[in-house]
Amino acid sequence: MKRENVKFLSEGLQCAGWLYMPQNASEECKVPAIVMAHGFSLVKEAFLDRYAEVFCKGGFAVLVFDYRNFGESESYLPQHLEPNEQIKDYRNAISWICTLPEIDVEKIGVWGTSYSGGHVLHIGAVDKRVKAVVAQVPTINGRKGAQRKMVSEKFNDFMRNLTNYRTERYVNGERKMYPVVSLNGIAAQPHPDAYKWFTETAEKVAPTWKNEITLESMEHYVEYNPAGLIDFISPTPLMIIAAMEDGITPPDLIIEAFEEQAKEPKKLLELPGGHFDVYNGPTFDQASQESLKWFQQYLLTKKTSTTNK
Repeated sequence: MKRENVKFLSEGLQCAGWLYMPQNASEECKVPAIVMAHGFSLVKEAFLDRYAEVFCKGGFAVLVFDYRNFGESESYLPQHLEPNEQIKDYRNAISWICTLPEIDVEKIGVWGTSYSGGHVLHIGAVDKRVKAVVAQVPTINGRKGAQRKMVSEKFNDFMRNLTNYRTERYVNGERKMYPVVSLNGIAAQPHPDAYKWFTETAEKVAPTWKNEITLESMEHYVEYNPAGLIDFISPTPLMIIAAMEDGITPPDLIIEAFEEQAKEPKKLLELPGGHFDVYNGPTFDQASQESLKWFQQYLLTKKTSTTNK
């Protein structure tokens, strides 16, 4: 296994990433590939290397990248998070890796977590170059998720502030910033688990991460419904991972989308613990190994689709 720093063009700007390549990969021995990126405001250094190493050791080329505006990638508006633009980065990453002579372009998978777990639900539905999807603790519906994390009064006040801010931005062009996490809970991610993990863990391993986003990013967040096309992912195989004590992406919304909207072939993996345990906590091993098995089942071997739950 080898890792190299790479860059690829996305909508006119360079995205920075890591390319992991199995030792046996060559033009004569093409390998399947997995494309992956992080969740809300996060960058690749926040434990994505752990997943990439598992996948690469399991036989896959892996591209891990930072979205435009974040980490080591170029910016058109620093710390601005717009899901449609991040989805474009994913799809451009797929296009780039498909140009490499070592890659089997008929065996491309996508993996996403939290916010990017929502992205890969959308990508799996619309981009049929993708032949397998893993959505880990995914965002299902931004508005419903935000309502869960705020009491009703605070949520209504927040939505009024966003409405007023849109008018202000139109009139004077000013863009405001908003904390990702904060001690007082007035932040994009107000759950106390988020503040503790971002500031005590992610910040130490990912020095390019910044505790701010544009306030406009929150407009996009509450308007985002990545599970809206989940029924169109089929016949592409879909695995969804839910953390049953997750205060960030509610597991009941994830399970509801899986059971009522997603079609076969599909698998639901229910893990104990919270949202951040899958990165550097007790459920990482199970989450990464089950994801690897899913990709191996559908990208390394050809088997008849089966139902799993």
